[in-house]
Amino acid sequence: MRDMAENFELLRNVTIGQYIPTGSVIHRLDPRAKLIALTLIIVAFTITLSPWITLALVGLVFGIARLARIPFAYLARGLLPILPFLFIIFVLQIIFRGLGDVQGRVIFEWWFLRITENSWPLATVGILRVIAFLSLASLLTLTTTTTHLTHGIESLLSPLRLIGFPAHEIALVFAIAFRFVPTLIEELDRVARAQASRLGNIGATTRWRLDKTLRARLPLIVPLFLSALRRGEELILAMEARCYVSGAGRTRFWHFTPTTLDYAVVIGAFALVAVVWWLGSRVG
Repeated sequence: MRDMAENFELLRNVTIGQYIPTGSVIHRLDPRAKLIALTLIIVAFTITLSPWITLALVGLVFGIARLARIPFAYLARGLLPILPFLFIIFVLQIIFRGLGDVQGRVIFEWWFLRITENSWPLATVGILRVIAFLSLASLLTLTTTTTHLTHGIESLLSPLRLIGFPAHEIALVFAIAFRFVPTLIEELDRVARAQASRLGNIGATTRWRLDKTLRARLPLIVPLFLSALRRGEELILAMEARCYVSGAGRTRFWHFTPTTLDYAVVIGAFALVAVVWWLGSRVG
């Protein structure tokens, strides 16, 4: 019964789009500083192929979570739904990178499976990157309200208005996307409970049996899409009722003033990218 209940409590394993007001120093940072630092950390992950440097960067991500007073168990819970996909990605990278590596020393080879001294470190780096990117996206929404995130994105994109770039509209799209993630998960849970009450085989899923899970979730796709379209239409009507006009000059309630700490965070993120690049060139 406990496993059956966990199959329906989908929202408890979704951290992207949630917000936890712990009052930490990370929460008090300027959202623009957090967005720039997050982008630079992603760049640092991208420019290195060393497993040890990548592992150190993952440790940095979880250190930021500790500084933000976000429980490690809660942050790791957001990775539970994708564990089977991470395992499949790891195996596929091991296979295809091994087949493409003709210079590395072969550690194990059987039929189409070929593991070399270079394939498993690169596959490990790929998995660590996925874990870090998801954790960073979760940390951004866990420590920043949707309103602040919207204004931060709009402020960073505002210089592009000179060339006709719709900064406000893009920021609004990002904000709605982040906000609707938990809403759609909650709607998926509601639809699953409704179909299970009609004797639908919805809750009989196994985390490591993707075929069984996908077969059980397939009947939920159409109701979920219809519900998403209905909510989108309701959002449009609500915005029109409040006289929202795309592209019109709009004032804002929140005005951000960067502090010394914000500048230090951004400079530190740039320094991190430089150090990772330097270490990568030394290792290479």
